Order: sequence, then C-alpha cells, then structure tokens
Amino acid sequence: MEGIEHKTVSANGLNIHIAQKGQGPLVLLLHGFPELWYSWRHQILYLADHGYRAVAPDLRGFGETTGAPVNDHTKFTIHHLVGDVIGLLDAITSEGEKAFVVGHDWGAIIAWHLCMFRPDRVKGLVNLSVPTSFRNPNADLVEMMRAAYGEDHYITRFQKPGDIEAELTKLGTRTAIKKFFTFREPEPFYFPKGIGFKHSPGDTPVTLPPWLAEEDIDYFATQLEKTGWSGGINYYRALHLYG
Repeated sequence: MEGIEHKTVSANGLNIHIAQKGQGPLVLLLHGFPELWYSWRHQILYLADHGYRAVAPDLRGFGETTGAPVNDHTKFTIHHLVGDVIGLLDAITSEGEKAFVVGHDWGAIIAWHLCMFRPDRVKGLVNLSVPTSFRNPNADLVEMMRAAYGEDHYITRFQKPGDIEAELTKLGTRTAIKKFFTFREPEPFYFPKGIGFKHSPGDTPVTLPPWLAEEDIDYFATQLEKTGWSGGINYYRALHLYG
C-alpha cells in the first residue's frame, strides 16, 4: 500500500511482523482484537506524510508474527505483551529514543501498562476504546465479568479452550470478522452458546459501513484462517492472571 514497508524483527522470543513508513519521530500503533497492523493502514500513510515514522506490528498471536505458544494462554499475560513492545522498541529505536504510542482495544490495554511499567520509553500516549484501570489484587477479573454480565458475556465465553474457536470456525471466519467489526450496540457484547453473536445471530446479513470494504474483510479473514483464533483469544484467557 503506497510504499508501506514490511519486515520481521526478532524480539522477546518472537518474530514480530511490522508495517512501517516515514522518517522522523516514532509513532507506535498497537491494534486490538481481532485485528492486525492493517487496522492502521490509513494512519500509517497519513503520519508518514506529516513527518513521522509510523510502525504498526502484528501483536503476539496475530497475523504474521510468529513464535508465540498459542496452546498456552499463560504466555499471553500483560507482562509478555508489554515485554514484546519493549523488545520491539529496543530493536527499532536508537538509544534513548522514546515513542508516541497509540493503542486501540487490547492495544490500549498494552499501552496503558507500557506507560506504567516503562514510562521512560514513552513520549506521548493516545488510546481508543479502553480507559485505564487499576489492578485489584483481591479480585479475579474474569469472575468479576461473569458476576456482572453472566455466562453469555464474551469474556466469559472466551475462557474454555477450543470452545469459542469451534463456534467461530463453524460460522465462518469471514462472516465472524464482519459481525465483530459491525457491532454497534449500546449493550455489552454477548455470545450465547449455540447462537453466536447475539446482536446478529446465525445467517443474519451484515451490511458493511462505508469505511470498511469487502477487500479489507478478505485481508483480515485470510490472515485468521492461517493463524486461527486462539492467539488473540488467549489475551482474554490470561486475564485471570492479572489479579
């Protein structure tokens, strides 16, 4: 896409795929679930055109980044995720260089913790979708979600290995991506067992918004069909380790 460069960086035991363009101060763009570097494709071009070096990785377990043990969710804690970012920054920056960090969804959670763990690596922060929250050593975050929202809440449904992967595969990767990306309801995200997406069950047609093309869905679906869903879902399975 218009001169975006792709490369693989060895960091923190992973082979991290990054997309980058531009010269100048570094802006690190961290995606969410179920996304990829591709979520930032327009921002990469804009930032590069305005004097910045924009870098967007595929995070641990996603896309063309390899080396994560997707069958072991305990290797997807916030310490692993922030460690990946620190390792990447070590590999692509000069000594003492700080980054502007922009995060969305899980990328925002990683960015919040990056600022708490290593403020010396961050020049500025912009986050989307997820506000900061403080650790509660006396509570299990998954159980808190289950108590508040019930068994059909997506975080609860994502806990059993293989369960949600089977449902999403049966629905079809391309259809599942469409339903994830077009969720716009004010209620929490529910995924009742055997029904699928509560807001758009079964074969309910999905109308894409004007900013999301069929070709974009194809890219996300093609990558997920290669990697499977478990890598990204492991982020949720490791939530009980945050308390």
